[in-house]
Amino acid sequence: MHRQIAGKLTGPRTKYLVVVLWLLALAVFGGFAGKLTDVQNNEASSWLPASAESTRGFDRMSPFQNPNAIPTTLVYTSSTTTGADLAEVASGDIAALGGLDGVEGEIGPPLLSKDGEVAQLTVTFDLGSDGWSKMPGIVDDIREIADHDGVRLHVTGQGGSAADAAEAFGGIDSTLLLAALVVVVVILLFVYRSPVLWVFPIVSVVVGLGVTMGLVYFLAKDAGLTVNGQSQAILSILAIGAGTDYALLLVSRYREELRNFEDRHEAMAHALHRAAPAILASAVTVILAMLGLTFAEMNSTSGMGPVVAVGIGVTYLVMVTLLPALLVICGRWVFWPKRPAYGSAEPTQTGLWAKVGAMVSVRPRAVWITTTVLLLIACFGLLRLDANGLASDETYTKEFDSIVGQQVLVDHDMADQSNQLLVVADAAAQTQVQQALDGVEGLVSTTTPEGEVKSFPLGPAQDGVVAIAAVVDADVTSPAAYDIVDASRSAVRGVEGSDALVTGTSAMMLDTLEASQRDNLVIIPIVLVVVLLVLMVLLRAVVAPLILLGTVILSFGAALGISVLLFEYVFGFAGTDPSFPLFAFVFLVALGIDYNIFLMTRVREEAQTRGTRAGSLVALTSTGGVITSAGVVLAATFLVLGSLPMVFLAEIGVTVALGVMLDTMIVRSILVTAINLDAGDRIWWPGRPAKL
Repeated sequence: MHRQIAGKLTGPRTKYLVVVLWLLALAVFGGFAGKLTDVQNNEASSWLPASAESTRGFDRMSPFQNPNAIPTTLVYTSSTTTGADLAEVASGDIAALGGLDGVEGEIGPPLLSKDGEVAQLTVTFDLGSDGWSKMPGIVDDIREIADHDGVRLHVTGQGGSAADAAEAFGGIDSTLLLAALVVVVVILLFVYRSPVLWVFPIVSVVVGLGVTMGLVYFLAKDAGLTVNGQSQAILSILAIGAGTDYALLLVSRYREELRNFEDRHEAMAHALHRAAPAILASAVTVILAMLGLTFAEMNSTSGMGPVVAVGIGVTYLVMVTLLPALLVICGRWVFWPKRPAYGSAEPTQTGLWAKVGAMVSVRPRAVWITTTVLLLIACFGLLRLDANGLASDETYTKEFDSIVGQQVLVDHDMADQSNQLLVVADAAAQTQVQQALDGVEGLVSTTTPEGEVKSFPLGPAQDGVVAIAAVVDADVTSPAAYDIVDASRSAVRGVEGSDALVTGTSAMMLDTLEASQRDNLVIIPIVLVVVLLVLMVLLRAVVAPLILLGTVILSFGAALGISVLLFEYVFGFAGTDPSFPLFAFVFLVALGIDYNIFLMTRVREEAQTRGTRAGSLVALTSTGGVITSAGVVLAATFLVLGSLPMVFLAEIGVTVALGVMLDTMIVRSILVTAINLDAGDRIWWPGRPAKL
């Protein structure tokens, strides 16, 4: 049946129909791909679950504070203009700043540092629901207004952070894609050693990515799917990397079948019949693993699952329909200068991987035990893992202006007035709640119309509820800020009948940390079960899937352990994002199992006629080159994530790249092959090779 379907897809007439259908799909959806960044939601509040205290508090704040408000801090500093003169410079900008689009309320007078070297203004903007995407232009306008000789301006707070985040993700739809595609083209030129063949996988990948991004645009726009800069970056990288991997596997099998069949349509039908199940199993594994993310509390994490699942699904369809059609239409000449002639010998049987198999087969038990011990040693690096989040100045791999501004405030003993702790409580308990907050260390006094106070109400009570604010004297995402939030929550909960909820940016970031830690404990077991079930269905066995899953977990632990040491001692990163372990696990397990799927489906195929031990060696020699090439492609594309100045993306890129190379070069080629040779037919229990 599979062969009949494959034959119809690559028939003399249907091949043209397949190409036309995909071109129509690209015409319909591709035009919206470039608009995907317009529907991104990078606000911290949109990432959190509705059950989080900061989310519930944020919802109750709506009568007191515009939910679209973006407090922005302007930091003036100078080595020549100081004291009252610097305050006068800042005051002179207030009128012009008040005329900018979206300014909300009156701009208060500047605050001056004790040493007189820094002046601080707070301007709040309301630019609508998509205000964060408009902040870069607003910040440019601010800089024009506050351009004074001898005075430096830093724009920080939520507005400055939004503008810098826009710059950090600004290369997603251009620089990142271009860099990833260039890397893949270079690798394909080296792998295929053909000036022509690389074009067909790249064209197919681009078509698939264009259709995917158009589909995701509509899902984000009309179906409420949360898409942010991180998920779009990872979608692009995964679609390119996975698509190229699928292409490598299919083209390799097609080249092999061209030596067995004179008619290229028949050769492609056989290649699809043999390769498509492994590619499908790989795609299904990744899709189900990504959909497992929908069980996450974090909206940003649960939203990434469907985004990537759609990308992998479309990529699979493109690679088993459009790519075969293009190859069959063009014929054997695309392999020039080494065209696979009908009846010629298969060169992989005497290559590098044949020699590796021969070496492993001498003492397979000693090989897999030694390899396992070495990988376990690498896992000890996990003891240095710090996934408690990153402070603002640790989030990026380059120095942005908002980070510099925050540091200037810290150096001059000033608190960022835009970083407020917000409390909503019953109006009857207002006095007690304020007294409780006034006793919290780390909340600092600020100037209000009533004078210097620590906590202050945001207007009169509404429907029996009051909102109270206080300034947090710590970096918004630092452990110190989280401690202040925890202390504040404990203090107000002690007020009987207050029904108080603590929110604000630092509170949201703390809830993000806690939700991510919960997601790690829930999602990882779900992904493991999904992967195990897919392997059992594919291989029709129990032992082999358990062995494969164990090797991938071991590979993940080793890759993460080595990566953590690299982050700390080579790159100098302060730690990792709380969601990093989960994303690294999902990507490495879902993608790492791919290479074992590619290998073991071939082992199973060969075992039917040769037996498991001989079949394992044939499978290694036949798939070794293509799987290694696929691993290099995926590793290289993930490393491209480092081109964006985000520590989280750089860490994901390095870890996945390292893990993929461990999977392809050591786990799949040495560890799994050695176990297969040692265990023999027992790996197929409860089935038997004779009945395969």
